[in-house]
Amino acid sequence: MMTRRSFAALSAAAAAALVAGCSLFIDGPKESRLGVCSWSLGVPIDEVAVQMRELGIKKVHLALAPFIAADGRHGGSEGADAWKRVKERVASGEWIVTATMVSFKGEDYSTLESIKKTGGIVPDENWEFNRSLVEKGAALTKELGCKYLSCHAGFLDINDPVAYAKYRGRVQEMANICAAKGVMLLLETGQETATHLATFLRGVENVGVNLDPANMILYAKGDPVEAVKTLAPWIRHVHLKDANLTKDPGTWGTEVPLGDGQIGLYDFLKALKSKWYSGDFAIEREAGNTRFKDISLAARRFREAAIF
Repeated sequence: MMTRRSFAALSAAAAAALVAGCSLFIDGPKESRLGVCSWSLGVPIDEVAVQMRELGIKKVHLALAPFIAADGRHGGSEGADAWKRVKERVASGEWIVTATMVSFKGEDYSTLESIKKTGGIVPDENWEFNRSLVEKGAALTKELGCKYLSCHAGFLDINDPVAYAKYRGRVQEMANICAAKGVMLLLETGQETATHLATFLRGVENVGVNLDPANMILYAKGDPVEAVKTLAPWIRHVHLKDANLTKDPGTWGTEVPLGDGQIGLYDFLKALKSKWYSGDFAIEREAGNTRFKDISLAARRFREAAIF
């Protein structure tokens, strides 16, 4: 039975939520905020649909590479008919696309040093092509009625004024392209600290964050829980992925199933809750040979945490 005191506490919490511009009861049942990254399943898009039904998940962070310029890492080339079926799934309500994603030409993830040189929009030789990918991606995102387009923009060098200015200019150009389509550009966390990223974000417009806690570990760029506190004003989408720090500085950390690594899943989710995070979560798994099993485990652990 609800007492006068418990009702007053609930009312106070609701009032605080309204002041923060949020709803106390966000987005219905807990699982309704849970999605999966389409590329994590490692199968063609129609099989993604089958596996999502088996997982009981209808939200998806959709890779656009198969429909623009397939890169292998995010799926093989898919034709116009496959794109038509994607739009039909969205129109029917079978799928809700929480964000789309573009990846860039020439990226080499073999080492930390190679991706620093080749990642995202940093290389001059690929900029015009990569810019065109954003144009196409923003148009497809608008077709789906989705409001976020995410990417890895590459290494943010806050200590090199020339490189920093070029990076900022290119990110703002991409953000402007997205804005013209009614879409926000999201930068995925990775090769920079949360503090450096926050400093950068204060100088650009129409740019938010797709927070991947495992990337903070994989790149050894700080504590994901602290990153939530620093980046809270910009977080619009969150990946559920886990990792362990490297024991050999200068090399990659190791991705592991969600809950088996060092992101501190429960504390990470609590931190997001404390900052009134109201967006969606997408399970990402980019390593291992048991993707479906690992994603199913991640979904169960997210639900059992009972934070959202």
